[in-house]
This record gives sequence, structure tokens and C-alpha cells, in this order.
Amino acid sequence: MRRRLDRIAGVAAGGLLVSAIVTELRKPPLERTGHGRVFGIPYDFRRPTLAKLQRTFWDPGNPALFTPHAFGVGYSINFARLLRQKRS
Repeated sequence: MRRRLDRIAGVAAGGLLVSAIVTELRKPPLERTGHGRVFGIPYDFRRPTLAKLQRTFWDPGNPALFTPHAFGVGYSINFARLLRQKRS
């Protein structure tokens, strides 16, 4: 059962990745930004900076627990928010 769920999750993640790439490639070259949403899931293929990585994983000013990945498709955890929740 576990392998089956892992396989389904892998296929879904791969499908989102391919969909995000196709979404960008369908845009005219001057309109390609490298980031957006596909099926409501954020994607970002721009080169991540140190500041962007920090905001993704540690942003005490952001009330969201899940933040868009600094690079790739999907969400990351805002650990500052997670720790704040644990302390409450």
C-alpha cells in the first residue's frame, strides 16, 4: 500500500512539473517569467537567491505556514511560523 501511494505521489509531482514547464513554454518568449501557478499550485524556475531561500523557510513576518518553493513546484514550510505555533 505504501509503495502504491508513493508511486501515485511521484506521478502527480512529475505531472505538475511537466505541466508547469509546458505552461511556460506555451507563452511567447518575451512573456515567459519562469514563475506562476498550474492547477493552483505555485511554481518558480528562477534562480533562487539567498534572501529568497531565507524568506521561503524562515519568515517570521509571514503568517502562512506553507510558502511557495524557492525553486520548483509546490510548497515549503515556514519554520518560523511552525515554531511560533508550537510555543503557543
